[in-house]
Amino acid sequence: MWFDTLKEKAMWEIFEEISQIPRESGNEEGIRNFLVKWAENKGLKAQTDKIGNVFIYVPASKGMEKKDPVCLQGHMDMVCVKTEESRHDFTRDPIEIVCDGKTVRAKDTSLGADNGIAIAMALAVAADPELAHPPLELLFTVSEETGLTGAFNLDGDKIKARKLINLDSEEEGIIYTGCAGGIDTKVRGKAKLKDINRDKSAHFCIEVSGLLGGHSGGEIHKGRANAIKIAARIMHRLPDFCLTGISGGTRRNVIPSTCSVSFVIDKDYEDTVESVVSQVRDEVVNEYKKKDPGITITVKKLDEVPEQAVKARTSLSFMEALYLTPCGPVSMSADFEGIVETSNNLAIVRYEDGYLSAESSTRSLIESARNECAYTVAAVYEDFGFNVKYEGAYPSWEPDPSSALVKKAASLYKACFKKKPVVTTIHAGLECGIINSVIEGMDSVSIGPNLFDVHSVNEHLEVDSAERTLGFVKYLLSNI
Repeated sequence: MWFDTLKEKAMWEIFEEISQIPRESGNEEGIRNFLVKWAENKGLKAQTDKIGNVFIYVPASKGMEKKDPVCLQGHMDMVCVKTEESRHDFTRDPIEIVCDGKTVRAKDTSLGADNGIAIAMALAVAADPELAHPPLELLFTVSEETGLTGAFNLDGDKIKARKLINLDSEEEGIIYTGCAGGIDTKVRGKAKLKDINRDKSAHFCIEVSGLLGGHSGGEIHKGRANAIKIAARIMHRLPDFCLTGISGGTRRNVIPSTCSVSFVIDKDYEDTVESVVSQVRDEVVNEYKKKDPGITITVKKLDEVPEQAVKARTSLSFMEALYLTPCGPVSMSADFEGIVETSNNLAIVRYEDGYLSAESSTRSLIESARNECAYTVAAVYEDFGFNVKYEGAYPSWEPDPSSALVKKAASLYKACFKKKPVVTTIHAGLECGIINSVIEGMDSVSIGPNLFDVHSVNEHLEVDSAERTLGFVKYLLSNI
């Protein structure tokens, strides 16, 4: 197996087993059954709650029975994305892991180390007969990626611990003590059609692809391009056009790496289309040559001109709204150097079933700033006559300066690695804030190994970092 030469075989073997199980958000039954069966085989008690979260209870090792219990927490679901050429079926196919000894990645798909590595670490800890640890409660939640559903609907009575170690972070050496909250803005409008004079019209398709994409929280500060915004930039410069199709983005928490737009335009403007695409291509490639170097923009004249297309005014209004939507970091934190305070990700755009739609995901460390940014996004579309609604609001996790767990974790990290950790907050959303609000008195930290390009086909996990992080979790539990 790919992990035969790695040090922490127990952890990697579990990670391989998890990778065999389809677990896209909303399809967690397989991984839930695996976890319950795993616990039963180890002689451990396991429960689920009404929403489908899994709880596994691990008795304290000898001599630590009187210690306070500790909860290790991660989520079961993963973001499923694949290359355009891949025929992978996330409802049935296993993730094919590729390991070069230094990194673990997947063939043509996202890896799912977000957050499969948390499950693998927690189970490896629970199965280690030589580890001295207090009573453990392993908590694995459902549908974190699509709305933090498991955390919001958690049966808090099943958790007795008041110390929580979340394993859903992506940078080794950092102890997170807070995170951004978020809200989604969803836009929808009827796509009114008009008849097209096919003899005087040309039909084009513009494709934007090759972008790095990535996590809209964890990588929003890297200044990567947004495929939907690039497409809107092109359309903004064209004269009257009528949309026949638009599709971009995959998930609310993923920076869109592809977008396609098809449209009808007067034949007199054929050269203009080619010219505008060429100009924007040159601009974008130059602007992102270091931050997002693989951008490709193509334009193709289609053979058939449809009989109908979306009215020019509606088409222009929609594309102008996309063009004006705030995207990327909006403000930086005054309390945490280098941390984004507020951002917006224009995540998904579609034309289907007779409607034009778009979805943005707003994040902020400050609730009022989160809401204000979402209101700004909404105002853009409302001014153009589109319907707007807000969904999926979740709270930020505010740092607690008096946290005993944070101080202990930081002290033990220094003792373990002979260097201080970075104690800070993160712009990505974590479940800690919600769990803290559900379970009164919960004290939380979030840690994790170096994990790169999550929510994309480039997702990869650093082997040594994952093994060191597992070692720290064990050291922390032994000395907590």
